[in-house]
Amino acid sequence: MRNVVLYELLSLDGVAEEPGDWMHDSGRPIFDNLAGIIERQDDILLGRGTYDYWAGYWPTSDVEPFASFINQTPKHVFTSSPPDQEWANTVVVDRPATEYVAELKRSDGGDIGIHGSITLAQSLLSAGLVDELRLVVSAAIAGSGRRLFDGVGRHPMLELVASEHTPQGTLLLTYSRHD
Repeated sequence: MRNVVLYELLSLDGVAEEPGDWMHDSGRPIFDNLAGIIERQDDILLGRGTYDYWAGYWPTSDVEPFASFINQTPKHVFTSSPPDQEWANTVVVDRPATEYVAELKRSDGGDIGIHGSITLAQSLLSAGLVDELRLVVSAAIAGSGRRLFDGVGRHPMLELVASEHTPQGTLLLTYSRHD
């Protein structure tokens, strides 16, 4: 069974929305962490909002290691209507994410990544379909914005399996789900 890995940038107060407003650590450890995560991923899950936002930026970006990865990797975008922009390697999914992801987990391949896509991440967390959380916690308090874990419910069976910190105080945390 394939693992679903959630990669999310968070502020200390749990905000995941608009990390460009408060995430200021862009040093080598951040990029090395991301490279280690994406090298194991064969598919990406995106909500419609993240897809629309990213489809206007990543196809022409040279920010590595993510640009090559996100442009070459199959992207499964969950939406009830066709996206406004085309982007290579995109699969439009118009059925319930929980059903689709459960089937995708049973297919052959590497990890399945969720990057951004707060609403999609929340629904998959609530359904117990996320196997690993890779959280990048900035040493900043955002104060307001959508929080990743709002409305998700209790998840008492998470185990911290790795933690690091950058010179700027950003935490790189890996949690694994245990049933």
